Amino acid sequence: MQKTITEAYARIKTHVRRTPLEHSLLLSQMTGANVYLKLENWQLTGSFKLRGAMNKILSTSEFDRDHKTFVAASTGNHAAAFAYAVKKLGLKGEIFLPEIVSSTKLEFIKSFGVPCKLHGQDSLETEIYTRKYAEENSCILVHPYNDETIIAGQGTIGLEIAKDLPKVDAVFVPVGGGGLVSGIAGYLKSVKPKVQIIGCQPAQSPEMAVSIEQGGIISELISKPTLSDGTAGGIESEAITFEYCRQWVDRFELLSEKEIADALLWLLKNRQMMVEGAAGLALATLLREKEQWAGKNVVLIVCGRRLSFEKLKKVVDGD
Repeated sequence: MQKTITEAYARIKTHVRRTPLEHSLLLSQMTGANVYLKLENWQLTGSFKLRGAMNKILSTSEFDRDHKTFVAASTGNHAAAFAYAVKKLGLKGEIFLPEIVSSTKLEFIKSFGVPCKLHGQDSLETEIYTRKYAEENSCILVHPYNDETIIAGQGTIGLEIAKDLPKVDAVFVPVGGGGLVSGIAGYLKSVKPKVQIIGCQPAQSPEMAVSIEQGGIISELISKPTLSDGTAGGIESEAITFEYCRQWVDRFELLSEKEIADALLWLLKNRQMMVEGAAGLALATLLREKEQWAGKNVVLIVCGRRLSFEKLKKVVDGD
């Protein structure tokens, strides 16, 4: 995977932002580790998702880009990244969203000018429909995680970490469908096999962690509401990320809603940084483990910045 990620980086580097790897003095003092924040919340569309979407689209042939329609299913960061990429490159695209999508998210996604259609009652149902739609209409599917090219795009984060912090010991990564952690781990494990990859998930939506524990994808697991809505939801039954996570993620940690909220509040108070719930998972894990990483170089992936007003209020009020 190292080669495909290196190729992805060369392909997308003029279209995405190389985000900072910022040392946190306060977190380092609190934990005894050398703590760094990989600020993907500073990415052009507000999250890491632009890397994968741009790599997928730019990997297609010039003929396909000129003659076919690209389609994606998402209610948030992936939709924004997809819409931005399609718009910037002047291509044809469509976005499918579940009928329960909030009006705020729908208006935001529509603002890019890419046509949006509603189908299904949850994200997994919408993803399955969109895949079928793409096959029946000869469209190019830009999947949020279940695609080698998407994973390679997300893996460029690992490449940047390796360049900026050659002696990295551990990386804490939010996990939903597994595309982000698969890409980061795929690169870092190839250049530094002893690096520790810790997958961080909300206890309310632990699909990948439970699937790894059970030895197969558990698609019928029901997610509960979580501040980390960016990582919530089911995993496709044939998701290639399952095997990558099984091979490369050293362990998973499941975070309570209070731990996630406390991490978000810490970033707000101490860094004046408002980030989405999923971006609090890595910090929540580190805060739980405190001094376990003393003397080590650790990286927390801050994966995105969109936090709704309702969730922000809940965090601040301590509800």
